[in-house]
Amino acid sequence: MRRIALVLWVIMLLNCKAEASILLDRVVAIVNKEVITWSDLYRNMEFEALESVKNMSPQEKKRIFKENEHSFLETMIDMKLQLQEAERRGMSISKEEVNNAIEMIRSKYGMTGEDFQKAIAQEGFQLKDYQKKLAEQMLLSRIVDQEVRSKIIISEEDVDRAIKNNSSIVKETEGYVISILTLSKDGSMEALEAQAVEILERLKKGESFAELARQYSADPSAKAGGALGFVNKTDISPQLMSILEGLKEQGISEPFRTDRGVSIVMLHQKREIRGEKELREAVRQKLAEEGFNRQYKNWIKSLRERSYVEIKI
Repeated sequence: MRRIALVLWVIMLLNCKAEASILLDRVVAIVNKEVITWSDLYRNMEFEALESVKNMSPQEKKRIFKENEHSFLETMIDMKLQLQEAERRGMSISKEEVNNAIEMIRSKYGMTGEDFQKAIAQEGFQLKDYQKKLAEQMLLSRIVDQEVRSKIIISEEDVDRAIKNNSSIVKETEGYVISILTLSKDGSMEALEAQAVEILERLKKGESFAELARQYSADPSAKAGGALGFVNKTDISPQLMSILEGLKEQGISEPFRTDRGVSIVMLHQKREIRGEKELREAVRQKLAEEGFNRQYKNWIKSLRERSYVEIKI
């Protein structure tokens, strides 16, 4: 009798733990027939967080995550809808494609298999979890290429019209391909400048700008190794413009103060218009980018309109 009572008590305890687990890992959104849980949301926020956020105290990090959970959830919903659309269209990514992509990443950064496993472990991933996330990213790229990018056609007439109707088109297509590393002004500017000088010395000795940006930068571009991509001249502040004009391609600036802290910038490429052919190609790229942004938003809107989405936070 006592043994039966003990077994019943264990079963009740397990049931209570299961119910508590469900309560703690509550559903925060329903996307058609799939759910996004609180742990899904916060696991993804943790992965996408900047290094400066990851290094905060648990209380401060929790506050930052709480402030951004709604906007991040919207992004996760959009991704879920795109993946569901890809599945509906019979699209998939094979294990071979994922493994080939991993080999390309390892080769690009000169990493051994062990180095790669350590790197993804620092991001909180086991290999199988990373493979799944990479497959999702590849599938997202494939469905977007098919449904959006492939449908953008820029004709010669479109280019002619843009050049004729926009007198400042040259300025809008000239600019720089840059990366930036920004130390956040949490402490004194003097301390930040001293740290920036140390980082600059490491860069001069050949350390990777991208790796140091991932480790130290508080800029949103940190996850991409500080890469901002192409920035046209009309969007660059006078302070940064004067710094970039004094750099050669592949050059790295001295540390400089900004309203966000202390920054170091790397100039990868200058894009200047030299003649009619370059102007037309630059305008074509600009129109294609604008068309993509517009059509991508419309496509996401259409996916939402024909789907069941319920947000529970």
